[in-house]
Amino acid sequence: MKHHPRIGVIGGSGLYRMDSLENIEEHEVNTPYGKPSSPIIIGDLEGKRVAFLARHGIGHVIAPTQVNYRANIYALKSLGVKYIISVSAVGSLREDYAPGDLVVPDQLFDFTKDRKRTFFDKDLVAHVDVAEPFCPDLTRIIFNAVKRTKAKAHFGGSFITIEGPRFSTRGESNTFRSWGMSLIGMTTSPEAYLAREAEMCYAVMAHVSDYDVWHISEEPVTVEQVIKVLTENVHIAQQAVKNLIADIDDEAHCEHHSSLQNALISSPGAVSKDTLEELSLVVKKYF
Repeated sequence: MKHHPRIGVIGGSGLYRMDSLENIEEHEVNTPYGKPSSPIIIGDLEGKRVAFLARHGIGHVIAPTQVNYRANIYALKSLGVKYIISVSAVGSLREDYAPGDLVVPDQLFDFTKDRKRTFFDKDLVAHVDVAEPFCPDLTRIIFNAVKRTKAKAHFGGSFITIEGPRFSTRGESNTFRSWGMSLIGMTTSPEAYLAREAEMCYAVMAHVSDYDVWHISEEPVTVEQVIKVLTENVHIAQQAVKNLIADIDDEAHCEHHSSLQNALISSPGAVSKDTLEELSLVVKKYF
């Protein structure tokens, strides 16, 4: 690989490729956690090397719970990625966040229960700070890039991740609204937390596809409705990513690039050789 990509894009429902990438290389990556969802495509965009990963696999064959989030994040890390832009389809829990709009959220609520949430589940313990789960600098860059498209853009809001793959009941949807949630999706947790553990900046470009099921004047969400909105918005996502590439200083240091510095609590002598080998990509500079 002639240049390591510093920027990675994880495409969710509707965004399965980046048509604007040039000089493409395809990488099959193996990790200690298995294979990522798809081969990673690396190409040139606005003068920079960018890595693209299809979260749900080629042909959208992986359900939200079955996504190998650890392998996806580890694979991007192994290729040199420092900044991750997640493109996700979401439901809106607010009247003012309408289908077709783009939202860059600033908070996250994990309501999943069946997923591997951490790299540190053996004899090396880390407690990372995720008070701000999305990198504020990258979030600002994404929002400014989205504003330069023709899409209606919103900044901020709490994003709740549910297990899926089913959509919410109306009772659940109204409960999430009463909790102050703005958006609902199925994949951002634990992706954001794993990126923080891997010392990578992470933020979300969320495409509102529907009003979930709380909105009684709208029909309940369907797959057909979601795909229709996402198909209409895919060129906006591509343009927004193209816009923001030039705004990222991919050689700069963000505090999240050293998020483990004060998070590792285990005594070095108590950590097994196997664990250190498995996590060497993430923790080697601290041992």
